[in-house]
Amino acid sequence: MEAVLCRKLGDPTTEDKSNSPIVLIKNHPIPQVDSPTAVRVRVKATSLNFANYLQIQGTYQEKPPLPFIPGSDYSGIVDAVGPNVSQFQVGDPVCSVANLGSFAQFIVVDQSHLFRVPEGCDMVGAGALPVAYGTSHVALVHRAHLSSGQVLLVLGAAGGVGLAAVQIGKVCGAIVIAVARGTDKLHFLKSMGVDHVVDLSHENVTQSIKDFLKARNLKGVDVLFDPVGGKLTKEALRLLNWGAQILVIGFASGDVPLIPANIALVKNWTVHGLYWGSYRIHRPGVLEDSVRELLSWMARGFITIHISHTYSMSEASQAFSAIKDRKAIGKVMIILDDMTSVRSKL
Repeated sequence: MEAVLCRKLGDPTTEDKSNSPIVLIKNHPIPQVDSPTAVRVRVKATSLNFANYLQIQGTYQEKPPLPFIPGSDYSGIVDAVGPNVSQFQVGDPVCSVANLGSFAQFIVVDQSHLFRVPEGCDMVGAGALPVAYGTSHVALVHRAHLSSGQVLLVLGAAGGVGLAAVQIGKVCGAIVIAVARGTDKLHFLKSMGVDHVVDLSHENVTQSIKDFLKARNLKGVDVLFDPVGGKLTKEALRLLNWGAQILVIGFASGDVPLIPANIALVKNWTVHGLYWGSYRIHRPGVLEDSVRELLSWMARGFITIHISHTYSMSEASQAFSAIKDRKAIGKVMIILDDMTSVRSKL
């Protein structure tokens, strides 16, 4: 089978192909169904997340031994099942998330890790759902208990988790403020029904949001969703209500911000660190319920998975460049078959 193999640590977007840390292997062994409850899935689509990019560089918190096949969330069709598999049969559409290994034509997992994709759902979208939408859903619904009428501020709102947070915020009935950079991203966010959009390219974030809050007779931001960090976090903190909740999702800016404990004390803020992957170990039931609800929302049209760019496995370096250069609006995907019908929308 074909698979993308990370053979050393480094930047997968390098133009020097001979020195790239990733390489397409065309004769990698097909994984075998290795336990009575194992399921082999023929991968249809697999998502690129910023964490995958960091992992190949060796800067992510989880560092697998070399060489490894990258990849996390994916969708596909059940190809083979172990003798004790009761939940799935060959031909079933499924999606899931793995620690590693989805940048390949086949992947083997236990049946307990798979989710059936509801009839009528787009399979490429299903492959983009578990990590980005799962992160945002657990953060906003399980941790912050976002409710109707609350003000939600989403930083990095045009990225994978950011756009997911925007949509989930609207499903929950929140007043959504989105911060992004660039005219195309702002127009798209407005089309999603965002209540107020701030363009980092030329607007003062603090003043723009203050003006919006004043016009709507709102006191401040109730929930901050922050996958960016850096100076933008510092600006956002000035806008928070008493009793606000801060969701620390990641640091796409490369700068880990300092949240002043004395201000958090005086204003009774709650700071949530949200590492979605660790829920698989410590609270797997929460993660499973979250993904099932998201699939239900997807089937009913409450959320729409926007695929910004699609690539083949041989184009993995270009796919990571779209992540690195922040070109994407929504998700970047690797498609393993029928590329003609799902080429990049941008």
